[in-house]
Amino acid sequence: MGHDKLRRFAENETFSCLLQPSASDVLAEGYFNLTDHPVKGHWNGKFFPQGAPDRGIVLELGCGKGEYTIDLAQRDPSLNYIGVDIKGARLWKGAKYATENGLPNVAFLRTRIEFIPAFFAPGEVSEIWLTFSDPQPKSPNARLTSPVFLDRYRKFLKPGGIVHLKTDSVLLHEYTREVCAAQGLRVLCCTDDLYGSDASVPPGVREVQTFYEKMFLEKGSKITYMSFVLD
Repeated sequence: MGHDKLRRFAENETFSCLLQPSASDVLAEGYFNLTDHPVKGHWNGKFFPQGAPDRGIVLELGCGKGEYTIDLAQRDPSLNYIGVDIKGARLWKGAKYATENGLPNVAFLRTRIEFIPAFFAPGEVSEIWLTFSDPQPKSPNARLTSPVFLDRYRKFLKPGGIVHLKTDSVLLHEYTREVCAAQGLRVLCCTDDLYGSDASVPPGVREVQTFYEKMFLEKGSKITYMSFVLD
């Protein structure tokens, strides 16, 4: 392991906006009986002391370096934003920026997305962003919009909670459309060419871009977007 990565891991321990739970604690009772973390149901108050206890929480799952989470949070200070990823060296960048710039509505959680129900209580989250997730071409159940993962999200999304998917993968985009149709989910917006069409999308969808999104656009790739209600 490189010295720079070790330095980042050490500095991660100093960031109050970054939660790094032990996987062994979450798995104490087994993979199919996850142990709830103490923060579950208490994000507003423990990590976000400002504002009302029922203040909206938005998750970005697979947030990488956290630039999308941070940009969304800066654009909308009325909501709290949490970026989730398993890579500590990536999260370091977002956590460091949030700390140095005193962003009160940003937090990061280092964990596997499969464990996410152990950290959020029913109705605690209002929206989920999936930005350039791995399309998992050989493992449909591992896709973050598979029925397996949607059932996990249902455990903590509030009624009428929204899932946003932004991707360059035609496979993942079309697969998600099929899942929504099969489950009878209400699709709010769907475009297979976000920047090449005049489709009406929520504020920030075009304006906020991840590192990979910018890279894909420079290569001429089309970016797709869709959002749906997960009832």
